[in-house]
Amino acid sequence: MTELQRLLLAYDRHRAEARPCALATVVEVLGSAYRRPGARMLVTEDGELTGAISGGCLEGDARQRARQAIFRGQPALVTYDTRDEDDLRHGLGPGCQGVVRILLEPLDFAAADNPVELLRGFAQHPEPAVLATVFETDALGLKAAVGQRVLLSAAGALRGTPLLAGPLAEAARATLAQGLSRVLDIETDAGPVRALLEVLVPPLRLVVYGAGNDAQPLVHLAASLGWHITVMDGRPNLATAARFPEAAEVRIVPVRELETQVPDAGAYHVLLSHNYTYDLAALQILLPTATPYIGLLGPRAKAGRLLREELELTESEIADVLHNRLHSPIGLDLGSETPEEIALAIVAEIQARQHHRNGRPLRERAGTVHAPLVPLLASMAEKAG
Repeated sequence: MTELQRLLLAYDRHRAEARPCALATVVEVLGSAYRRPGARMLVTEDGELTGAISGGCLEGDARQRARQAIFRGQPALVTYDTRDEDDLRHGLGPGCQGVVRILLEPLDFAAADNPVELLRGFAQHPEPAVLATVFETDALGLKAAVGQRVLLSAAGALRGTPLLAGPLAEAARATLAQGLSRVLDIETDAGPVRALLEVLVPPLRLVVYGAGNDAQPLVHLAASLGWHITVMDGRPNLATAARFPEAAEVRIVPVRELETQVPDAGAYHVLLSHNYTYDLAALQILLPTATPYIGLLGPRAKAGRLLREELELTESEIADVLHNRLHSPIGLDLGSETPEEIALAIVAEIQARQHHRNGRPLRERAGTVHAPLVPLLASMAEKAG
């Protein structure tokens, strides 16, 4: 389950119980911080927390300030400077070495376009989108503009509060085209405002071919990351919802019917069938597509035989497929032996592939830990095209 899914569930429970709550959102980070802009935490009037805006060092103080915002009925912008000795009282220490700005907003359960309901709109129609949030105005600007939002989907659908919607929507379109979350100063008829334009990316889609026992820990681990999972197998006794309760869909597809399937070209595909014929049929429908990842369980010799003897690819074609799309043996080199360890290696490789990382230790990475979302959104645009 994703953080957003947990936040929505908590919000619905608080609304049903009529428990006033506020949303805390990281809107700007200067320097280093544990969480990036867009991290959220739901705070109830009595102090219950859902989500996280830091590694635990900001939550206590932010909770108190969020409760004050609920009491006053007004949003508040709080700045934490972890480089400042005075902020040691928050328990931050010198580790983060950055400035974190948090927008605290009391939520109106009756407002159809409050920030949580806008996020729900994205979750119900998962496609790339941009959420533009005003968190600061100049001294002469309209304080009511703080918290104004616009949600722009890739399909062009627009939702949000009317004030400042025009200039926010224009900036959101430019951000969606670029695919990079950013903070902008935007000129409006009501004066300049500062806004977070956050790129929202739908959950990764994973298709697992094979419903054996080793597929179960893979589905469980992938589901814990909030991925959307489909399991396919030709064996009715294995391909059941009871065996894979966390999968979005479990389908019985015999090998003879695989060729009739239209594969999801935007999904990541893992072949765990332990059946040579089933793997071959899956490869035949997947290789012509633009899917970014095909993982094949088994030794290199198996992959070579499938590509060379069955699919009759040339040596240059085989080299290209193995370099760019087909991962066999599957997973990162973690020394995995058990099904659970193999599942971890597979999920780690897919995570690295999705974010254009190489799976090396972070200490060997040059540059910042948090990379921009440009490569991810660019690759998604290519698949959609």
